Amino acid sequence: MSAPQKTARRSLLVTSAALTSFALAAAPAFAAPSPTPSGSASSSASPSATPPANMSTVGGARLGQAGTQVNLASGVPVLPKDISARSWIVADAESGEVLAAHNAHWRLAPASTLKMLFADTLLPKFPSTTEHKVVPSDLADVGAGSSMVGIKEDETYTVHDLWLGVFLRSGNDAVHVLSAMNGGVKSTVAEMNEHAEELQALDTNVVSPDGYDAPRQVSSAYDLTLFARSGLQKKDFREYASTVTAKFPGETKKNKKGKKVRGTFEIQNTNRLLSGDSDVDVYPGIAGVKNGNTTNAGATFTGVVEQGGKVLLVTVMNPEKDEHNEVYKETAKLFDWGFKAVGKVEPVGELVPPKGAQTSAQPGANDNGQAGGASASPSASASGKPVAAAVEEGSGGIGIALAITGGVLVLLAAGAFLVNRRWPLPDLVRRRH
Repeated sequence: MSAPQKTARRSLLVTSAALTSFALAAAPAFAAPSPTPSGSASSSASPSATPPANMSTVGGARLGQAGTQVNLASGVPVLPKDISARSWIVADAESGEVLAAHNAHWRLAPASTLKMLFADTLLPKFPSTTEHKVVPSDLADVGAGSSMVGIKEDETYTVHDLWLGVFLRSGNDAVHVLSAMNGGVKSTVAEMNEHAEELQALDTNVVSPDGYDAPRQVSSAYDLTLFARSGLQKKDFREYASTVTAKFPGETKKNKKGKKVRGTFEIQNTNRLLSGDSDVDVYPGIAGVKNGNTTNAGATFTGVVEQGGKVLLVTVMNPEKDEHNEVYKETAKLFDWGFKAVGKVEPVGELVPPKGAQTSAQPGANDNGQAGGASASPSASASGKPVAAAVEEGSGGIGIALAITGGVLVLLAAGAFLVNRRWPLPDLVRRRH
């Protein structure tokens, strides 16, 4: 390509990005209204039978339309017909292109998939070796019936232990301990809402940091996919999300000799596409991300998979079919479709970048725990360095490696952002036996 052609192409990209930025800034005012106040957790999180007429258009006008959005054409495979989820999305993690979606911006109860935003917000705060002794107030606000990893009062845990509890066992007790370390639930919720806005996840309203059913607590398949895409640019996020099994500290007890000892117990990731189950096989190339299930939300799940050099993100919310592991079965079918369709189907929208994207001389993912690969907050900065494979050995002898080299975001002009069309993730998953 000649120099004049390159200049013209760059000018076109800058102009396009500026228009995109303007449109995205304007859209929330009319496309993403605040959740309707509700008097109870049950009524707040129970969706109507049909999606609202007006949904957010962040990422493209098609994504704000109700029903299934896909550009079927010659050579494009037909979507699976037995997907019962109220909302779902299939996106290319590298380019940000949304290949297909169904009610992508429908605000629904997120359950524990909201922990992706929790992790994306708090992971940079504490080194993994930091120790914390749990006091009763740390666990005072854990909801009844919550999923727990088994944290005990007066015991000391490392931050690494706590994050394993969050990702593998979806432990609300671990979430509340980390929130206490961060100044409490109230301040943590405020930071999560602020970070969601920075990521342009404008369907999301956080009330409880663990995703426990609460009045006005909502998110969307689109937003959950943004959280996953941002979080996966953190090395530690990738490690925790891809860990199958781990040892967790137990309770200190006296042995037969009267000596205090503290053993460990094994915890397994509850993401069934990662760990498998009686009726669900481990999905080839899976590397996380997060699952959830509550009375009001039903089952929710966001997953990331690499196959054949392509990396896809799929989010599924609240399948209507009441079958065992249905959310994973429907997710697997959408992954199957996505890998057949990618490169053939015209996108129906895109995953937008954060507001505060920073310039990087060489597109590079951030390896220091900061969100978004580029700065997603005033205190964050882009490293511009490739990220080495992050490997976490499970006790069963299976290691999952997830590496990201290349940032998502490129600043093209003042206030104008465009997703970098090269976001390579080589060696996303390696299984070692």
